[in-house]
Amino acid sequence: MRAFVTPADLQDLVRDTYGTDRRLRELSRLAGGTTKGVYRLTLDDGSTVLLYRWAAEENFWPAQTGLDIGPFQADAGRDGFARCHKLLRDLGVRVPEIVLMGPDRALVEDVRGGTLEALLERDPAAGREALGRLAEMLRTMHSHQAPTFGFPGETPAGFAWQRGLNSLVEAAARDPRIAAVRGRLEEELHTRLAAVRPRSGYGLIHGELGPDHVLIGPGGEPVLIDIEATMFFDVEWEHAFLELRFGPLYPALRTVELDAARLALYRLVHYLSLVAGPLQLIEGDFPHAEFMREIAEGNALRALGEIGVS
Repeated sequence: MRAFVTPADLQDLVRDTYGTDRRLRELSRLAGGTTKGVYRLTLDDGSTVLLYRWAAEENFWPAQTGLDIGPFQADAGRDGFARCHKLLRDLGVRVPEIVLMGPDRALVEDVRGGTLEALLERDPAAGREALGRLAEMLRTMHSHQAPTFGFPGETPAGFAWQRGLNSLVEAAARDPRIAAVRGRLEEELHTRLAAVRPRSGYGLIHGELGPDHVLIGPGGEPVLIDIEATMFFDVEWEHAFLELRFGPLYPALRTVELDAARLALYRLVHYLSLVAGPLQLIEGDFPHAEFMREIAEGNALRALGEIGVS
């Protein structure tokens, strides 16, 4: 049985942060998190704040997934969050403000404008305006470069290729359609890696940026969340994911020059990862299994389509 946070656990935190004249009125754990717990604290004056908690009880992933290698084995804990938060904030990228940092938790601003995904459905005109502001934010990030991504002697494409191979093994073990063409998919990964030419300089990417990881701030500005995977990497990794998640709206976010060979490799790696990851996740007690099955199914079809299998 997982031990989630209770109101009694937070009495001292609320008192130390806000003083003795504020009380916790309501606590709710928000849905969707897989590596950390996200809780909304409502105080007795009606104000709200979010609690991020990094603890084993909050992490639904198995200890070994085969997907966390090299740069993808990010520090998803408190220190990783603090480091990524500072890096983005120093660039002028809007992220939730930190109220308080603790050993395994943080209190952060509760951005209440909903997700960009919801705004695009509710008010397409306002959503497209926010999308344009997100595009400028991404231009800033992707143009901010470092000479290395942190693994001397290796390349982002090489690590992505290995992640793709690992994902293929895990996906084939769980989806008979993938298993039936495993050899062809492995050959396709090799072919796409061979087409990637060396480069120097890597842009800053979010790592998993979909419209559900962008909140709308009080001034209509996009606010990035789930930032722990932020890193310097090939920006094509980000764009292959943006293309997948934003669909027909993606061209508005393509603001820098991209390498077609890297995009082709990273598309296939993403598809395979999004079969393997969700299917591994639901082997445990993750509470939204059907949603994960839908993600896996859609990406299995995409992966098979990359080799002409319908």
